[in-house]
Amino acid sequence: MKRILLLLFPCLLLAAGTPLLAAEETSFLDAAPHTLGRALLYMLVFALSGIAIAIVGYKFFDWFTPGDLQKEIFEKQNVAAAIVAGAIVLGICIIIAAAMIG
Repeated sequence: MKRILLLLFPCLLLAAGTPLLAAEETSFLDAAPHTLGRALLYMLVFALSGIAIAIVGYKFFDWFTPGDLQKEIFEKQNVAAAIVAGAIVLGICIIIAAAMIG
């Protein structure tokens, strides 16, 4: 597996600078990425921002509800609280994904 990744990495680096479409290079604010490198950059930016927003959304939910959800899950081993927390995180992530796509 390591050898395959070592062989593919230079190919990805070479492909990062080549245009995906036969279009001229545009500004950074262009929504459609025209190179593999820019597509990977956009993917990384959206993934990190989505994760950060999901964490902030979970913290807001924990802050606005009575009790300490973190304490219920880790110290008291409350499975029901863990299921609720998981449902909240999934719901927030679905909303974030819909907002980023649309």
